[in-house]
Amino acid sequence: MKLNLRLQPLAYAIILSSMPVLTHAQLGQNLSVDIRALSMGNAVTADPPGISAIHFNPAGLTKIDGLQTDVQGLLVDFNIRREFEAPAGYNVFGYSDDPIICNDVANVGQKICSDFKDYAVSKVDHPSLYVPVLKKIVNWPQGLPLAAPLAGAAYKPPGSKITYASALYAPLVAGFGSADGDPGNFMGQQVAIERITYLSPSAAYKVSDNLSLGASIGMSYQAIGLKTDLRFPNELIGVLRLIDEDVCGPFQENGNIGNLLLFGLCNAEEGVGPFKSFGSMEVALEQTLSPSYNLGLLWEPSDDFGFGMVYQSNSKMKLKGDYAIENDRGGQELIRALGSSVTGAILQAILGFPSYVPPSETGKVSMDLEYPAHFQAGVKYKVLPDLQFNFDIGWTDYAAWDYFRFNFDRQVSALKIAKLLSNDVTASSLNLPLKFRSPWSWGVGMEYSATDRLKLRLGYEPRKSAIPDDRRNTLVPINNAQMFGAGMGYRFDPDTDIDLTVMHLRSRDNIPANTSGLANQTGVNNLLLNPYAGLNVKTNTKVTILGIAYRTKW
Repeated sequence: MKLNLRLQPLAYAIILSSMPVLTHAQLGQNLSVDIRALSMGNAVTADPPGISAIHFNPAGLTKIDGLQTDVQGLLVDFNIRREFEAPAGYNVFGYSDDPIICNDVANVGQKICSDFKDYAVSKVDHPSLYVPVLKKIVNWPQGLPLAAPLAGAAYKPPGSKITYASALYAPLVAGFGSADGDPGNFMGQQVAIERITYLSPSAAYKVSDNLSLGASIGMSYQAIGLKTDLRFPNELIGVLRLIDEDVCGPFQENGNIGNLLLFGLCNAEEGVGPFKSFGSMEVALEQTLSPSYNLGLLWEPSDDFGFGMVYQSNSKMKLKGDYAIENDRGGQELIRALGSSVTGAILQAILGFPSYVPPSETGKVSMDLEYPAHFQAGVKYKVLPDLQFNFDIGWTDYAAWDYFRFNFDRQVSALKIAKLLSNDVTASSLNLPLKFRSPWSWGVGMEYSATDRLKLRLGYEPRKSAIPDDRRNTLVPINNAQMFGAGMGYRFDPDTDIDLTVMHLRSRDNIPANTSGLANQTGVNNLLLNPYAGLNVKTNTKVTILGIAYRTKW
């Protein structure tokens, strides 16, 4: 019982804090680096765009002569919709009056829902950002897209074979929030994740007229923020509701005998249940310096053909931060009731349960996280003098996310309890098994030179999910995805180019009831990460980006 009340909010909060990182895996990768790359389906390894070659293939920096600066601006809009539906025969330990999908008036003593909704809808209301100075999530103004500026500079001395560069860019910026009471809030009311490369010293060397090599070092800031409501629709919680509503009445008539036999549970002034809130929590984790490196090669034997490849290293981090949990009264009362009985107090002592649950809990926590390595290779080929096609394939090592590990700065009593039930828990650490995969993906882009000044671009990139079917969830509302890009480039003069891009990414997912251990699986052993246990879940995610880039030589 105590595991349900103290370990669940703590472990659930800390585990959930890691889940927005998966947004990078599916939504964020290469979406906020360069707008020309977006218009080409990110198939630019053999044709890296300006100073953004630092990220896509640093060998491409040798194409820059003299001093060049790039300035880019992005407007990003997230449209996320989640639907919840009760399948035939839905119940949790015989109860089906879940207010998310049931129209019956709450707290009328009914156990079985008589009027199910067709489906419940969760919608994102606004983008959200994690602000490092405040160390909290801040809501972006509702109705306004998220803005992200990018900038870089590169210099190749006259007659030199070496080009030097550095850029400020964001390999990942994503965040969203929902209104109070939204049914999706049990897996994130506010979510924000940022990886910002604020310094990236780079160099490229032109080995010959056809071959170039390059390298860059990225110094990045990583942050994760989460605010979420908590609930645990589980059979064990259903047992506690059964005792509170159906068993306590007759036993209370027997006075001390009932009190002893039921460990004092009936002394609670407020009960718990599978569909009741257990509280809420906020988590903020960050690391100010997360280094990585990129290595690139570019081979162009002719003006019509080129081959490029890049390796982007992993980056092992230990994010550090704070958590704050608000415990609802039902859980507090249950523990108080245990301590009010002789048998309950003995049970608490034998199992090592704390005797008190405070209204709020705060503390320090760190998380071991590996930013995964990435490899990409591609070709460009001019099928006509004015028409070029690019094709890339890539691989990201998400299998490195076999599990996430959380470390506490002290022994935690809740974890002392949990370690008796799981090999993934010690008194001061917690492991979350993920079992992610490392998929291969591809992208294709087309560039048509309409005139000497105007270029038109199209791109397509299907994104294969790294999340196994049995780990899909609503906090990362995406599985497989498709990205479409379109853009144009205009040369104002020999030294100045303007790029405009519109990109649209879409993903739809269907998670049938009892299929995901991170969303909706029932069973006694699925205690922590199933706030929608037994429900059918659907997600529909759309990301739209408008971008402009100004590139000029001095």
